[in-house]
Amino acid sequence: FFRDPERRSPAHDKAVLTPADGRILDIRHVDAVNNPLKKPGVKVSVFMNIFNVHVNRVPVSGKVSNVTCHPGKFFSANLDKASEQNESNAITVETRDGREIVFIQIAGLIARRIACWVREGDQVLAGQRFGLIRFGSRLDIYLPDDTRIVAQSGQKVRAGESVLGYLS
Repeated sequence: FFRDPERRSPAHDKAVLTPADGRILDIRHVDAVNNPLKKPGVKVSVFMNIFNVHVNRVPVSGKVSNVTCHPGKFFSANLDKASEQNESNAITVETRDGREIVFIQIAGLIARRIACWVREGDQVLAGQRFGLIRFGSRLDIYLPDDTRIVAQSGQKVRAGESVLGYLS
C-alpha cells in the first residue's frame, strides 16, 4: 500500500500525465454544469485497486490555484456515484499559459483517508508527488475540451509516467 517507486515523467510540456496508478474506468465529455471548470471539458476517471501504488502525482506543471476538501460518503470508488457523493479533495492547477486542470482525489469504500501535500500558491511540476489515498480509491481529472486524449478506457496507467493526452 505504501510503495513509492521513482518514476520518469515524459519531457513534453503539453502532456497531461495520469495522476494515479490503476485502470482508466471512463473517459467522457462533460458539460459546464458537470465540470468543476464550469465549461465543457473531458473527464478521465482512474480506479486504484488495493494492489496499486497509492501515491498521487501532479498531471501538469503550473501553480496550484485552489485546494478544496469535500466531506462525503464512502461508496465503492469504481461506481460513478463515488465521483459526486464520496469524500474528496479537489486540486486546481493553472498552467503557464493560463489553462486550468482539476484533479480530484476520491476516497473509496475501504480508503477513508486522503492526504494532500500541496497548498494554494505552490508551484508544481508534472510528475511531482502531491498526495496519497489509502486502500482502493479513485482519481478524476477534468481537462479542457480541446485536449487531445490518447489514453483509452480500460487501459492500465502509472502515475507520473502514462500520458492521458496533450493540451492544445
